Amino acid sequence: MRRNGYESYHGRSRGRTALKVLIGVLLVLLVLSVAALFFLEPYIHYSADGVRVELPFFGGSETETEPDPPAGTVPIQITTPEPTPSPTPEPEVDFRGVQLPAAALTDGTAQTQLEANRGTAAIFSMKEADGTLGYQSQTTLGTSSDQEGINEAIQTLNGGELYTVARISCFRDNALPWNDRDLGIHSNSGNWRDDESVRWSSPAVESVRTYVAQVCGELAGLGFDELLLDNCGYPTRGTVSYIKSDSNYDPNTLTQTMEAFFQTLDQTLAQYPDIKVSVVTSLTVLGGGSDGSGLTLDLLKQYADRVYVQVPEGETVPTVEGLEIVPIVTQGTDTGSWALLS
Repeated sequence: MRRNGYESYHGRSRGRTALKVLIGVLLVLLVLSVAALFFLEPYIHYSADGVRVELPFFGGSETETEPDPPAGTVPIQITTPEPTPSPTPEPEVDFRGVQLPAAALTDGTAQTQLEANRGTAAIFSMKEADGTLGYQSQTTLGTSSDQEGINEAIQTLNGGELYTVARISCFRDNALPWNDRDLGIHSNSGNWRDDESVRWSSPAVESVRTYVAQVCGELAGLGFDELLLDNCGYPTRGTVSYIKSDSNYDPNTLTQTMEAFFQTLDQTLAQYPDIKVSVVTSLTVLGGGSDGSGLTLDLLKQYADRVYVQVPEGETVPTVEGLEIVPIVTQGTDTGSWALLS
């Protein structure tokens, strides 16, 4: 009802007041949201899986994490190669050579006989001091073995695990000078003979050197692991003073002649690079001296894989750098290297 043209006053509108309050609240929330956005920006991470917030005081890291790789990629793996270990050298086995009878080449008893004598290598005499050969050779000198199938039996034995050595009497050879005096070492009365009345062929004769090298080559071809050169040089036994100085024995060229022989042997054995060459020598030569054979320590170092030497009782085996030395004994032992030659 109006009085004096005025409507009565009913107070402020409640709707307008609520609207103002709502607007104020929204403004406050907007301000807080913007502030929060600036504050949280370092801790917001975007990835293919969405957006995540990592706060340091809730266990997150203060440093940025690496972004996840794109889908479908393969991570790169770096492999550091491990160093290749050096091979462990095989322990050296003592050489224990035992000379066996010729029958052991064919009767199947070589291994048994070797073990019975505590040996590790079977030695067979394949060229005797009388000049005969223990196998069938291509030589035409009449010294070859006439035993049927002997070469095949030797090859069969040598094809096994047994270590075999062919012993060769090089220049102590009764047959060659007997058949042809021009091939021998002489005295004033004819062919010179040693303390056992055995003739010697001369290393100074080229055909003699070639023949001995041929025998060595044939034995290498039969599969022997080692050639043992015995009586390899000029004679040192018997009455050496009775030897006549001539073209077959020149005291001034003994060493040069022996070097010529080793060179011929090297050429012959070139096709058998794995075979060992050993030489029987004396303590005098190993000590750097001369025993009249023409061998020297330098020659042995250059051409021999090992040497065999007779060591008198009470003396020790010498040590020579770069040269393996095997003492010749009369009885085998369970230790050390040795050779038992009959």
